[in-house]
Amino acid sequence: MADALSPSDIAKRAAAAKALDFVEDGMKLGLGTGSTAKWFVELLAESGKRVTGVPTSSVTKAQADRLGIPLMTLDQAGWLDLVVDGADEFDPDLNLIKGAGGALLQEKIVAAASDRMIVISDTSKQVETLGAFPLSVEVIRFGWETTGKLISRCLAESDVEGQAWAIRSGENAFVTDEGHFILDLNLKRIGDAASLNRDLNLIPGVVETGLFCGIASVVVVGAEDGSIRTFHLDE
Repeated sequence: MADALSPSDIAKRAAAAKALDFVEDGMKLGLGTGSTAKWFVELLAESGKRVTGVPTSSVTKAQADRLGIPLMTLDQAGWLDLVVDGADEFDPDLNLIKGAGGALLQEKIVAAASDRMIVISDTSKQVETLGAFPLSVEVIRFGWETTGKLISRCLAESDVEGQAWAIRSGENAFVTDEGHFILDLNLKRIGDAASLNRDLNLIPGVVETGLFCGIASVVVVGAEDGSIRTFHLDE
């Protein structure tokens, strides 16, 4: 029941529920990954809307399968009508940091193959300037430490406040669905997100970054009282 939810979950659920307004029967729909996207998948299943989903991670696929949402691969879909996903941060230009769930590569591919990306979030993710949340960079496992050194050189010439980075790990290094490592960059402030995304992606060994620039068209933000606010790219 909603009254048993934590304030954070009330906010996330409210944003996810509002995102359903953008979903129409017959859509091919990208399903995001993370704690807020998880709410959307659950509410989508409850809504009875007749859609076909393309999951952005093995975790989301397992949830959608369990809830009975019809699925296909991105290659089978060819192109998507809409993708609904969360974010770790978003700025006034709707640039995003994503990647806390480790699915940034599939998330960005799916978002790029969609007519529209709707981001669902809570108020804690809204920032004036990206960078307080660590920036995830997916790298191939071969020579990852060397790739990290090349990233450090790039950061030294970039408009960022911090330059520290570390491989994501638990008991062992975190491995993505594609078999790659994640390096988390603690930058504190990112002055030019689009430029940094471009420069990092030019480094050999870098597969993709968690900077989503010019991709999201709408961000739906839920508050702890259940209210929502919607930001559009043209605002």
